[in-house]
Amino acid sequence: MGDRLKDRVAIVTGAGRGIGRGEALLLAAEGAAVVINDFGGSAAGEGGEKSPADEVVEEIKAAGGKAAANYGNIADYSTGEALVQQAVDTFGRLDIVINNAGILRDRMVFNMAEDEWDSVLAVHLKGHFNLTRAACVVFRQQRSGVIVNTSSESGLGNMGQANYSAAKEGIIGLTRTVARDMGKYGVRCNAIRPRAGTRLVISDQMRAAAEREGSGGMQLKGLEMFEKTNPPEAVAPMVVWLCTDEAAHVNGRDFLVGGNHIALYSLPEQIASIKTDSTWDLDTVAKLAPEELTKDLTNQFLPKEA
Repeated sequence: MGDRLKDRVAIVTGAGRGIGRGEALLLAAEGAAVVINDFGGSAAGEGGEKSPADEVVEEIKAAGGKAAANYGNIADYSTGEALVQQAVDTFGRLDIVINNAGILRDRMVFNMAEDEWDSVLAVHLKGHFNLTRAACVVFRQQRSGVIVNTSSESGLGNMGQANYSAAKEGIIGLTRTVARDMGKYGVRCNAIRPRAGTRLVISDQMRAAAEREGSGGMQLKGLEMFEKTNPPEAVAPMVVWLCTDEAAHVNGRDFLVGGNHIALYSLPEQIASIKTDSTWDLDTVAKLAPEELTKDLTNQFLPKEA
């Protein structure tokens, strides 16, 4: 075991499987006590069982670390407060929060039901808020703390994931604002966009479809190669590093993390602009926008020609 996080206490949501499990194990290996939160539901958020959280707790304890299980649904506001209280009651303090729990309810936007939208936003975006809000009360008082949020490349736009994309890019906005709100109290908040072969990324349905559609099994081999080169455990080192004092200068940023690749995303910036001597009218916009603002743009999503 290492000691980069010796005597610190962390909470990881969705820590019973995949990316969250890897994060929890590495946090513990570096000396942190970890509260393992996992509702134990399906990839769609249905059901619920205690075994995923319990198994990670036992794995950490067997390796000589400290851990405690929590089975709450992070979509519930009260779960955030309960997690923080559990960390303080069990281990005496709280230093690190990793918001990781998530579900999928993929559907083309014209077929998406209201509950499919609401449930994904509730677990991802509201779930991040629920724990972050409760933790920041403690962090503000002690004038220290680290938060790592989990966004996604899908937040940049991904077919059939309007709910997931909206939630994940909302998490980036939340991250940047929490970094500003809490920076003066010595608290840092960053986000990652993981690239990993988890059950949310490669479902049984996707695997079956690849078997049906792939020419000579090439589609299935592509999924298998993605899993092999992007294991969930490969995300943890960057996340845990962001929790250490070595990353004290990093705040309000988001990173792609997966396999053998880590990248820093740029902050949004204006790349073209137009101005007028008075307030805008339609004729002026119609004249200036094509000439100076949108001249290099193309519609990349046009219907494919037959």
